[in-house]
Amino acid sequence: MRNKILFYGGLCIMGISIMLADSCTSAAGNSLEDSMSGQIVPEKVDFIFHVKPILSDRCFKCHGPDESKIEGGLQLHTEERAFAALGKDKDRFAIVPGNLEQSIIIEHIFSDDPAEIMPPPESNLSLTKVEKEIISKWIEQGAEWKEHWAFVSPVTPAIPTIKNKAWITNSIDNFILSKLEQSDIEPSPQLSSEKLLRKLSFDLTGLPPSLKDIESFKNDPSLENYEALVDNYLTSDAYAERMTNLWLDLARYADTHGYQDDLERIMWPWRDWVIHAFKENMPYDQFVTWQLAGDLMPNASKEQIIATAFNRNHKITQEGGVIPEEYRMEYVSDRTNTFGTAFLGLTFECAKCHDHKYDPISQKEYYSLFGNFNNIAEVGLIESYGAIPEPYIKLDKKEIDEVLTFINNLEEIDTIPLMVMKELEPKRKTHILNRGLYDQEGEEVIPSVPSFGKAKKTEETSDRLQLAQWLFSDNNPLTARVAVNRLWQQFFGKGIVSTSFDFGNQGALPTHPELLDYLAIKFREDNWDLRSIIKYMVSSSTYKQGSSVSPSLLDIDPANDLLARSTRTRLSAEMLRDHALSIGGLLVDEIGGPSVKPYQPEGLWNEVAGGGNVIEYVQDEGDKNYRRSLYTYWKRTVPPPNMLLFDTPTRDFCMVRRENTSTPLQALVLMNDPQFLEASAALAFRAVEESSSQDSVNVNVVSDVVQFMFTLATSRSADEYELTTLIDSYHEQLGYFKKHPDEGQQLLSYGSLEIPIDERTPSMASFCFVANTIFNLDETIRKI
Repeated sequence: MRNKILFYGGLCIMGISIMLADSCTSAAGNSLEDSMSGQIVPEKVDFIFHVKPILSDRCFKCHGPDESKIEGGLQLHTEERAFAALGKDKDRFAIVPGNLEQSIIIEHIFSDDPAEIMPPPESNLSLTKVEKEIISKWIEQGAEWKEHWAFVSPVTPAIPTIKNKAWITNSIDNFILSKLEQSDIEPSPQLSSEKLLRKLSFDLTGLPPSLKDIESFKNDPSLENYEALVDNYLTSDAYAERMTNLWLDLARYADTHGYQDDLERIMWPWRDWVIHAFKENMPYDQFVTWQLAGDLMPNASKEQIIATAFNRNHKITQEGGVIPEEYRMEYVSDRTNTFGTAFLGLTFECAKCHDHKYDPISQKEYYSLFGNFNNIAEVGLIESYGAIPEPYIKLDKKEIDEVLTFINNLEEIDTIPLMVMKELEPKRKTHILNRGLYDQEGEEVIPSVPSFGKAKKTEETSDRLQLAQWLFSDNNPLTARVAVNRLWQQFFGKGIVSTSFDFGNQGALPTHPELLDYLAIKFREDNWDLRSIIKYMVSSSTYKQGSSVSPSLLDIDPANDLLARSTRTRLSAEMLRDHALSIGGLLVDEIGGPSVKPYQPEGLWNEVAGGGNVIEYVQDEGDKNYRRSLYTYWKRTVPPPNMLLFDTPTRDFCMVRRENTSTPLQALVLMNDPQFLEASAALAFRAVEESSSQDSVNVNVVSDVVQFMFTLATSRSADEYELTTLIDSYHEQLGYFKKHPDEGQQLLSYGSLEIPIDERTPSMASFCFVANTIFNLDETIRKI
């Protein structure tokens, strides 16, 4: 019988692989050469969007910010140096605006001589004909220089004028449609009511829509009803959990320290606080400021101090023989790098050992930022086995019950320790570390905020609170852009800047720069209101488009950069499991509390774990097996394997964008994991009980049951062909299980549910098989 399940599942794998045309994306987006392929030289060459990507990708290696790698005395990363005189007599220039003959860069890029051509052959880099012509035309047009777009403060753009005004719901659509009309492309028709509701529900709550909501919106797909559903989702506990799940990747949350021994830690009260903050719609600036520096707030409350546990989510070692100061420096680097990635969208870690090769971040500036996180009373090694790393606070049961009520102390623990931030007095000095080595101290630096290459007027020192205040100041060019771009990524499949982790010179250019600035300014002027900006995005006509793509559109815009359609996206690992539990009627709606240990392959930790106090995995019992995946115990050295197969990060470091892959192993999880087999049985029993009749012998009832399961899984009704195919499968399996009742009983026995074994077993096993097949449909594992 198992072979039959695998065989039919194999058919599902084939179906899935055929239908995943646009599911996989490269980690770094399209290469420059790909993006240039087939393009013509623009009539007006723009430095930022046409020239600088070429220089950054092909020239900065030898002619960029890294002072140790400069060839021929030429640097091209700043205007002053790119136009500077060269040579012993200072009588030559790489670029002379308006004069190609005197611009020696032209001589080198068009040369056929291997000794003269740039980039040189040994670099394994080259310029296409179009790229050479772009540089040439830019110089010819006056070589206008512009600062990198991300380091220039956004200004409110004009709302584009468009022809098709009837399509517009809000100003997002003006920006999108303007580019579509320039390319003579029509936007896609709106999704059906069922599909639109499914997309909205998963995007906002991480869960499928209920049958009640599906029916409600199908009967009344009006804008008013849609907005009412949006408001309902945005104020739900499920929304807060959904947003928290994303934040845990960014915050590198885990229930263990990591490294070899991987000792257990208690950090879940901070996770409860994050859920609480999203539930209360805490303004984003406050939400981030408390996490960075809540302990430095005037008369800091216990809640504000709890929020700073964000900074302590990094790995901590217990391994004997390590050098404590070396690892303490690693912890400070982790906090620094997380700050740069999460809030500025920059790869600050590149400047730990030397000046950044591509962005205006010097090694000195890296350690000036580092200094803000280098002043807490921590050590690099947990010296007493199982000790709680300083600094930490103790949360007692009384204050949890009376004040910190957002903490779900499910197990009624008397005292809960939580690692937090606390400043040292006197302050610890910070030095530049030669090559990033902990014991190679160089020049002393003062903690300060980044300048992005601009000369600082003063050398005023800062702390974490001043750093957070700078982060949300009006003249910070990145914070709002990075935040709204990540939200856009959440709802549209990828960000307006597809490299949401890198807004620097090597990152992708924004596909709609004016829209990005418009949203960034709106978010800031609306007092950093997350629900408001999210509602604005999901209310747009752009969001509501269907995902069908014609051959001509696929040829013009294969990556969907112009957003003439919705991108089909597979559900995340957590969504897939929660989806199965939800439609099977198994999901437990308990909010917060300690992490839980649902099904996992037996003996896995014993095989993989290197030691520590968390070697044996003891599965939980009862309701804990059916909590949302957000609460699944996260052992850093051995994360839940079924989630890793669906692209969850290990939580070793800050991640702001997951991969989205499609592999046969994923289908095998859906077909064979006890959680999904148990959910299949639960869905079958639910369908029989809640559809029109429980007489499963009746042909019409079989149809009702199958339709019920299909609708719950895909959020729409099956068409005649789909329904007939699944009913035929039911009858085929029914014949098999009547001859092999033991195998039917085995199929229904996975997991912890108490399944009645009686004369209905062959029928229920057959429905279970159909439910599992439906779980494996491409449409089930995707938002749309």
